[in-house]
Amino acid sequence: MASDVAGDTRSIGALIRALADEHCYVRQGAASALGATGDYRAVKALVELLEEDDDEDVRAEAACALGEIGNARAVESLIRALLDSGKDVRAEAAWALGRIRDIRAVEPLIQALKDDDEDVREEVVWSLGRIRNAKAIQLLRQAASDKSAHVRRAAAEALASIGAEEALTNQLSQ
Repeated sequence: MASDVAGDTRSIGALIRALADEHCYVRQGAASALGATGDYRAVKALVELLEEDDDEDVRAEAACALGEIGNARAVESLIRALLDSGKDVRAEAAWALGRIRDIRAVEPLIQALKDDDEDVREEVVWSLGRIRNAKAIQLLRQAASDKSAHVRRAAAEALASIGAEEALTNQLSQ
């Protein structure tokens, strides 16, 4: 019988230890595997990796893994990562915040809409759409005019998603 990583939590300890490996590829792979497990026990170690690792790719993978796990204990670190020097880290942090859907992320994500990198803005727009906070609707409308087609598409999808949810809510309340 084959066992996939997501269903096998016996290796969590070994993967957490691998986050301290000297080679960045090992740390990156361990972070990815921990994200795939969805196991909340990895959150603390992944937060430390996100905040302390020197390698941008490793930090980005840690942010992604935290989003896959979806535990709210990572929100503050992911918010700080929106200001990381690495654009991939910022983009993955924005994506992860959208996966977690914590209201604390709304204001920092709104600020991140000003990011110079279009990939970061795209993930921010996607995340604001997932969080579905009323504060973001006007900003999502503005993002629908972004210079990047990717950001405009993400804004249109986010607005459609929010609008569909509002329409359904209104229909159900009648």
